[in-house]
Amino acid sequence: MTLLLLAGTGDAKEIATALKEAGVDAVASLAGATRLPEPLDLPTRIGGFGGADGFTDYLGHAGITRVLDATHPFAARISARTCDICRTTGLPYLQFMRPGWEAGPNDNWTEIAREEDAIAFIPTGATVFLATGRQTLDRFANLIGRRVICRQIDPPDGPFPFDGGEFLIGRPPFSVADEVALFRRLDVDVLIVKNAGGQASRSKLDAAQELGIPVLMIKRPKPLDAPRVSTIAEALAWATA
Repeated sequence: MTLLLLAGTGDAKEIATALKEAGVDAVASLAGATRLPEPLDLPTRIGGFGGADGFTDYLGHAGITRVLDATHPFAARISARTCDICRTTGLPYLQFMRPGWEAGPNDNWTEIAREEDAIAFIPTGATVFLATGRQTLDRFANLIGRRVICRQIDPPDGPFPFDGGEFLIGRPPFSVADEVALFRRLDVDVLIVKNAGGQASRSKLDAAQELGIPVLMIKRPKPLDAPRVSTIAEALAWATA
């Protein structure tokens, strides 16, 4: 019986370690979005599966008997496809979804549904810091007349996709002090993030609060109609049941 862990988050790394320590027969999969991902404590497959048919074939050939989905909270298409295929093939499926961030009394957050909606809250001439990743960067192309800074882990493969933007390379984790210093140096006026949740990546939000920088918080996709847990202990209990 082999469990497939769909990884891609810091939580998935912890889950992989817990599975190994518990003696669970498991393999991990990374989509390959990061060029040099941190190693996991499980045999790891890197790269896509070639669509739904390729993923279905992999499940059969690899002898997968259950799937634990610990991908990013915004990897909605991957999770939906995985859930559907597991239903069709009769494989048990569980989604690990850490809780989202919630604004405190001293936070200045505005929730938006889509990246394209940010323009309504950002004045011309503002400096915008994107902590949303490069995969949805083109959705901010309407931010004409603003300075847009997009932080990503890997060096870019090409120029910024629209005028007025620049890349900033950095690999987490980042401390609150580091983020405060960075935002001051860049003279950031607005921070845009996806509501990914998690303590490790919250430092940018704490820095924004300290500096009084407004935050545009992109809402999570609609949750799947599927079994879901929010703690590593619950995920491990399911994997070892």
